[in-house]
Amino acid sequence: MNTNALSSRSFAAFLFDMDGTLLNSIEAAERAWTAWARKHGLDVETFLPTIHGVRGIETISRLALPGVDPHAEVREVLLAEMEDVDGVHAIAGAAAFLASLPEDRWAIVTSSPRELAIRRLDASGLPHPKTFVTGEDVENGKPAPDCFLLAAERLGHAIEDCLVFEDAPAGIQAAEAAGASVVVVTATHKRPFETGHPSILGYEALVAQRLTEGGLRLGPVA
Repeated sequence: MNTNALSSRSFAAFLFDMDGTLLNSIEAAERAWTAWARKHGLDVETFLPTIHGVRGIETISRLALPGVDPHAEVREVLLAEMEDVDGVHAIAGAAAFLASLPEDRWAIVTSSPRELAIRRLDASGLPHPKTFVTGEDVENGKPAPDCFLLAAERLGHAIEDCLVFEDAPAGIQAAEAAGASVVVVTATHKRPFETGHPSILGYEALVAQRLTEGGLRLGPVA
């Protein structure tokens, strides 16, 4: 864990990506997308890394497959993902860490559609946030900053006073573009991830301190 750069300052709110940041849904997501990719004759090994951290509509649209309606295909994949939550589980310490936060000081900001996000949160045993921004709430998905800017607005805080928890390059770019501070969660990374931001493996060794002036500070468990 490398949070020394964060422990000296306070934040108004914490913004969390969901998949790969609060819960691990990689195997379930990749099963659904693998079936879809094979149906369309795509090279699965090359295709799968492109699905993480972004909305399905962008994943499919950028392929520009002839005769394919991206919106219909997204719905097909969504239904498959809704049916398959086998193995979806919370990242270590995430539930306790969220429970320690004031409900009006954190949000989930995910590229997933709301119904899939709720399905995966329920499967992992994580709570529903009071403030929820999903891929359906913004015109431009990650790596555009829209989602994090909207979450900060709904919480009533400046994005510059928010700390974003992210795992995927698109989400990190979105947080940077928004002007937020970033901590990278590496729990689901299969190989070393180079980043100039502080990083954590999970939440078990973290504590969120509530400061007397009302801010939140991230630090290691004493």
